[in-house]
Amino acid sequence: MAMASDLVDIKADEARRLRRERIHHWLNRASGTLGVVGLGFLVPLLKIAAGDSPRHQFKVLWQQLFVPLIGIGAFLALWAIFAPQVQTSLGAIPGPAQVWSQTTNLYADHKAERAKEAQFYARQAERNAKLVAEGRAADVKHRSYTGKPTYIDQIFTSLKTVALGFIIATIFAVPLGIMCGLSKTVNGALNPLIQIFKPVSPLAWLPIVTMVVSALYVTPSEAFPKSLVISAVTVTLCSLWPTLINTSLGVASIDKDLLNVGRVLQLPTWRTVTKLILPSSLPLIFTGLRLSLGVGWMVLIAAEMLAQNPGLGKFVWDEFQNGSSQSLAKIMVAVLTIGVIGFLLDRLMYALQSAFTYSANR
Repeated sequence: MAMASDLVDIKADEARRLRRERIHHWLNRASGTLGVVGLGFLVPLLKIAAGDSPRHQFKVLWQQLFVPLIGIGAFLALWAIFAPQVQTSLGAIPGPAQVWSQTTNLYADHKAERAKEAQFYARQAERNAKLVAEGRAADVKHRSYTGKPTYIDQIFTSLKTVALGFIIATIFAVPLGIMCGLSKTVNGALNPLIQIFKPVSPLAWLPIVTMVVSALYVTPSEAFPKSLVISAVTVTLCSLWPTLINTSLGVASIDKDLLNVGRVLQLPTWRTVTKLILPSSLPLIFTGLRLSLGVGWMVLIAAEMLAQNPGLGKFVWDEFQNGSSQSLAKIMVAVLTIGVIGFLLDRLMYALQSAFTYSANR
């Protein structure tokens, strides 16, 4: 009986060990994904729950969670202490409490505006239904709601604009970068132009882009108004250079033996690019894409402010011109929003980079 009991205990211990190994294997695989999305601090907590040493995991948790929280808390404390001491023409610099208050007010304004829009369309539908019932279907009219854009609307307008400009930049930059990396002749021809146009400010591009787009884009569509296209093209002209340069560098640094293998196999150019060149240079291409997206987001805000095109930049400028007692707090809300969105866009590109260059990151 004792031997049978010992055998049962051994099997139970072995089952627990295997279960822990499976859990740890899953956690090790999940840690990369959680780290990409900024939730790496959850891994130590999950490992503690799985039976790991709390002492070691708390050290990791301290570095990944508590140290950043302490830094954010210290920043908020210094902001709350020193901001009211700085007096401007619009009053004292708002502290965290005032900024949070304006954040909630802006969101409340957005909900109120959406409620007005819903009521407008409900009244329109009711009126049109009444006309149809009276046999006056020819008098039915459908009008779009023309209320002012809210703060949330401005955010989505800026995101749409930067996405359009970034996509256009990528379409041009990646093929040109591949050609520059493969051909010294093409690189020699384009490199002087890259070095000349790369440092040009968006404020210099904007007047030229405005005139060119106004001349060529004579029948703008509702989905892509002229103001959006102007801002997007400005973003393109300022953000394509990091992708182009990094793509060229990534292609040029490919092992020559790999290209020789493609020649031996007599692969056509398209298959050589898609099967050999792109997979090998993806890490540097994504580095360029991340830099381009960051540059594009910064450029967009400046372009919207200068051209008064819809978006977060125009919101900041309008509040500056408004000069009310709440304007500074609203500008601070916009500044923090711009920073948070920039961080999230970078995380998004990093997640895509990790997904498409998985084998390289392991």
